[in-house]
Amino acid sequence: MNGTATHRTVIVVGSGPTGLLLAGDLATAGVPVTLLERRPHKISNLSRAFGVHARTLEQLDARGLAEELLATGDTITGLRLFRRLSLDLSGLPSRFPFLLITPQYEVERLLERRARQAGVEFAYESEVVGLRQDGAGVDLDVRGPDGAVTTRRAAYVVGADGHRSAVREAIGLDFPGVSVIRSLILADVRLAKEPEGVLTVNGRGDAFAMIASFGDGWYRVMGWNRRNEVSDDAPLHLDEVKEITRRALGTDHGMHDARWLSRFHSDERQAPHYRVGRVFLAGDAAHVHSPAGGQGMNTGLQDAANLSWKLAAAVQGRAPEGLLDSYEAERHPVGKAVLRSSGGLVRLARAQNPLLRAVRALVSAAVDRTPPLQRKALGQITGIGYAYPAPRGAHRLTGTRVPDVALKGGRLHEALRGGRFVLITPGPYQGPGVREGWLTVTRWAGERRSTVLVRPDGYAAWAADSPTTADIDAAVTRHLGHQAG
Repeated sequence: MNGTATHRTVIVVGSGPTGLLLAGDLATAGVPVTLLERRPHKISNLSRAFGVHARTLEQLDARGLAEELLATGDTITGLRLFRRLSLDLSGLPSRFPFLLITPQYEVERLLERRARQAGVEFAYESEVVGLRQDGAGVDLDVRGPDGAVTTRRAAYVVGADGHRSAVREAIGLDFPGVSVIRSLILADVRLAKEPEGVLTVNGRGDAFAMIASFGDGWYRVMGWNRRNEVSDDAPLHLDEVKEITRRALGTDHGMHDARWLSRFHSDERQAPHYRVGRVFLAGDAAHVHSPAGGQGMNTGLQDAANLSWKLAAAVQGRAPEGLLDSYEAERHPVGKAVLRSSGGLVRLARAQNPLLRAVRALVSAAVDRTPPLQRKALGQITGIGYAYPAPRGAHRLTGTRVPDVALKGGRLHEALRGGRFVLITPGPYQGPGVREGWLTVTRWAGERRSTVLVRPDGYAAWAADSPTTADIDAAVTRHLGHQAG
């Protein structure tokens, strides 16, 4: 590969949801991308995640995938976290006021198809065994299916290769944290008697269990038994799954024909940095947390949506100063917040100490009866409540998620499908960024007079209530890169 080509390429390591979305975004933006995967090519039907939250559905909608994904599962509008605390999703300020229950492999299937159509090069049975970087690029030593080690070079590398990330290890980053639950069981089963809802969750005594419907006759069961915490490699039989489920839910619903049984432990860990030079971490390679709230896959996909457009701008030579640094600045605090919220939920759920149980009751009652607290909890769990830091004196919308607002001839998520910035303004605009094809200009559907510059990931980069053309020119040039105009 010649030097010019190297400076325009990105290697993504890991073909889970995070890596697939990131690679697809980059390729759609015209960046040559190679996706390396240690495993053989097979989208597993045994993956752990099964819930897609509102913010992730919004990101998928901005890529034209949400409607097709919705057809693969069922939706629920309420989450019961503890006996006294229920969260109502139906009032979310989103086009998707619910939780979609669908297996992770359906998400991967759509993202892989999109990535292939965009031109991503896939390399399976390719294991990273070494990494070196300099000021111009990154060299990856990769062991292929024949056992031979070759070196691939790219401008940037993204490790989306899971909690045992070879990329994270190669750049020398620790992964500090603790095990929250030492022994969880997972199973995919059929049931003789269907549960009443799409998602059934309860804890009783020392047992906890959850059953989620995949909508195709298979059900995902997850649970734990506090009195039987064993290593991940200990044998697991269906009888144990049934026993835990009966203790927690009062019935095992006649489960049978398990196609998958597994144990795992749940960790809370976060890398101290998401960027080292030209190497980035995303998804489980950057952070892992408890399954409480179903935020793992969702957080990783939102990492990818944040990073992809920034990398594309850097590779194409139009990134403003500090743009790549903003990935860690924006996403590391979100990862930390998810660790805290999911960890807090699981600790309260497992509370045995009378004092902790009293705290759980007080917290549940407070959130249940206080609308601002409920909105904050919903915003964290669904992802729609997160905002990014804004400069001092910036407009109140800067850094916030922009809803799927109505526009002349469509809506925002449709306008974002080109992967470009979107300028929403009450009048015409032909300034910087338009000629280069870096900016989509559109108008409000109503009489609104403000102007908002929306980033490709759906957050407001800049806004003003009554800006001049010079104000808009300056904002567009600042955020789209010095070559605009």
